[in-house]
Amino acid sequence: MKDPNCIFCKIGAGEIPTSKVYEDEWVIAFDDMEPLMPVHVLIIPKDHYANVGDNVPEEILGKVFGAVRKVADIKGVTEGGYRLLVNTGEDASQSVQHFHVHLLGGGLMPRPNDQDWGAAASNAQ
Repeated sequence: MKDPNCIFCKIGAGEIPTSKVYEDEWVIAFDDMEPLMPVHVLIIPKDHYANVGDNVPEEILGKVFGAVRKVADIKGVTEGGYRLLVNTGEDASQSVQHFHVHLLGGGLMPRPNDQDWGAAASNAQ
């Protein structure tokens, strides 16, 4: 299933060129165009699911997360470590409505609870 208006569906179908890191029958991984770290790769299923809560079949979840180690190896971050991030919905700042995993690495990242989460945080004063 594809969404003809989805940029990630077009990337997965090869209609839009990208800096491809990894690809198999179900998944494509490519460098983020606005990286937050020296290594910032997006791993997406080729089929369209709006987000991780959009009834993504377990098999597809397995294929996406199964690609993580392969991408981390390709990018050389398995030794130093990496972070995975999945934004789901507007409150989580999901900017493209196609399920995707961010793989971030290549440098020291602060722990999430060391960041200022703003007024909506449970620990806000």
